[in-house]
Amino acid sequence: MPVLIWIAQVISGGAIGARPDHPRPVSTAFEDFTSTGLGHFFGPASDKHSGLSGFSLLSHGRDAFIVRLALADLAERSLDMQYYMWDGDTTGRIVVDHVMKAADRGVRVRLLVDDPFYKDSDSIKACLDAHPNVEIRLFNPLANRRWSILDFIFDFGRVNRRMHNKLMVADNTAAIVGGRNIGDIYYGVNTIANYRDLDVLAVGPVVRDLSRVFDRYWNSCSTVPIAAIVDRAHGADDLDAVMVRLRQAIAASHYPYPIQQDLDELAAQSAELRDNLVWAHGRIIADDPETIARGEESDDVVEFIRGRIAQLKEELLVESPYFVLPARAQATVKALHERNVRVRVLTNSLASNDMLPAHSGYAKTRRRLLENGMELYELRPDTDAFRPGWSFLSGRSPAALHTKAMAFDGEAVFIGSFNLDPRSAVINTEAGLYIESPELAKQLRAYMETGVLPVNSYRTFLDTNDKIVWETVKDDKILRYHDEPETGFRRRFVANLWKMLPIDSQL
Repeated sequence: MPVLIWIAQVISGGAIGARPDHPRPVSTAFEDFTSTGLGHFFGPASDKHSGLSGFSLLSHGRDAFIVRLALADLAERSLDMQYYMWDGDTTGRIVVDHVMKAADRGVRVRLLVDDPFYKDSDSIKACLDAHPNVEIRLFNPLANRRWSILDFIFDFGRVNRRMHNKLMVADNTAAIVGGRNIGDIYYGVNTIANYRDLDVLAVGPVVRDLSRVFDRYWNSCSTVPIAAIVDRAHGADDLDAVMVRLRQAIAASHYPYPIQQDLDELAAQSAELRDNLVWAHGRIIADDPETIARGEESDDVVEFIRGRIAQLKEELLVESPYFVLPARAQATVKALHERNVRVRVLTNSLASNDMLPAHSGYAKTRRRLLENGMELYELRPDTDAFRPGWSFLSGRSPAALHTKAMAFDGEAVFIGSFNLDPRSAVINTEAGLYIESPELAKQLRAYMETGVLPVNSYRTFLDTNDKIVWETVKDDKILRYHDEPETGFRRRFVANLWKMLPIDSQL
C-alpha cells in the first residue's frame, strides 16, 4: 500500500499535463491558394487537367529531402507539417531552419508531431513555438512529462495509440505524403543504417483534401499546444537562443548534400518536374483522429485496403517493412491465390529489420503465407541498389526497408504511412494516397522490381522437403540458406524469444 501511495504522489506531483485555460484556437487551411507563387506555377497545368491531380514519386532520399526544403522556401502564406517522428539530428535541424525562415517571411507554420519519443525536447519546441507565426501541437501527449513510464503503466490504452501519419503541405498547393519522417536515416545520410523509402509529391485538388485531413487532426481534441504543456512561458529571447544553437550545430555538421546547389538545380528543373507530373484521380485515405479520444479502433485505412483487395483481378504488389498478417488476412491471400491473383510482397529480413518484435510476428506467419501461395521476398541489408540515392556518409551502412506501398492490377497505387500489421490496422492512425493511374502504377512497379532483384533480396520459398529456403545471388553465384541469412546465433535467439510472447496484436 505505501508503494501505491508513493506512485500516486509521483503521478500527481510529476505530471505537468496540459493547462486547461491555455488558448487552443481552431484554425483551418489557407484558402486563397491560387494567389501564391506556387499557385501561379502549378495552376495552369492543374486547369489543363480539370478534376485531376498531379503526382510524382520521390524514391531517392536526396530528392525527397531537397523537395521538402524547396516547399518550405517557396511557401508564402502557410506551411502545415504532420509527422510521427522528427529527429533532432542534422537533417531535423536543417528542416527546422528552413521552416523558421519561412515563418520569418510571414508564413503561418502549423507543426503537429506525435509525442512519446520527444518529451525531452519540450523546451526546444516551446522556444520555436514562441515565434508569432509558429504554433506547435502534440498529438495525444503523455500527461507525465517526468515519469513517462507511469503513463504507459496506468494509461496504456490511451498512450499506446499513436499518430503515424506523414504529411507536408505548402500554401495549400503542393504536398508530400509517404513513408518518410524527418531524420537522417530517411534521407540517406545516416552513418549507421539507411532506409529504402518512398514519398509522393502531389499538386491539384487532392491537396485541398490533404489540408482538410490536416485540419481534422490539428483541431482534434487529442492535440495539445506545446505552450500548454511546458512549465513556463517562452519568448523572443528563448527563440533567439535556440536558433543560434541550431544554426551553429548545422554549420559544424558538414552535411553531405550541397543544399544550395541542389535547390538551385531544382529551381532550374522545376518546369520539367511540373511537366512530368502524372495527372490522375487521387484521394486521401486517412483514419479519424477522434477515434483516439473515443477509445475506438482506427480502421478507416485498413477497411479501404480490404475493400480494394477484394476487387483484385490479376495482381497485388506490396512493400511493407513490418508485415504481420492476422489469420483473416492470411486466408485472403489463399483466396486470391485460388482465383489466380498473384500476390508478391517485399518485407524486411531478420538481418535488415530494425524491429525484432515485428519480425518475430511475421516469422510466425511466413510458412502459412508461402503455403497459401504468396510470393515472398526479404530485403538484403548489404544491397547496393539504393546507394545512388544516398550520401557518401552512408558508406557501407546496411539498408532497411521503410517503404509502405501497394500496386493494384497495374491500375492504381496506395502510398503512405500504413504498414501491413495490426498496429497500423487498428491501433495507430494512418494516412495514404490512393491514385488511379496505370502510368503511376507502372512507375511504382519499376521501383518495386529493383527491390526483389536477386542481388537485393532473398527469395523465400518452400523446397521439396517442405523446408523454408532463402535464395539470393552473390558474385554471380546462387546461394541458398536454410536459416535466417546473414544473422548470428544471438540475433536469431532473441527473435525466437519474441515469438513466445503474446504480443501479436500490438505489432
